[in-house]
Amino acid sequence: MTPPERIAVVWSTEARADLRAVDRETAMQVLHCVDRYLASRTGDVKKVKAPLTGFRLRCGDYRVFFDLKDANTIQITTVRHRREAYR
Repeated sequence: MTPPERIAVVWSTEARADLRAVDRETAMQVLHCVDRYLASRTGDVKKVKAPLTGFRLRCGDYRVFFDLKDANTIQITTVRHRREAYR
């Protein structure tokens, strides 16, 4: 069985700022979680309900929100702590 094709990632300015705002260890966990999803399509991903759009990837206490641009590209829009993620 061959692994799925890697997905390209586009980080929004807001998502980059969100990631810089958290401590280094947490940021590395989030990046590892995103990398694992991109490499193997595994992870806790769900479609977000209205009024939000796109998908969310659960990374511990943080949520990575992203949109599918095409079959091989995603755009990460925000990275938020779970208590602030859905407000």
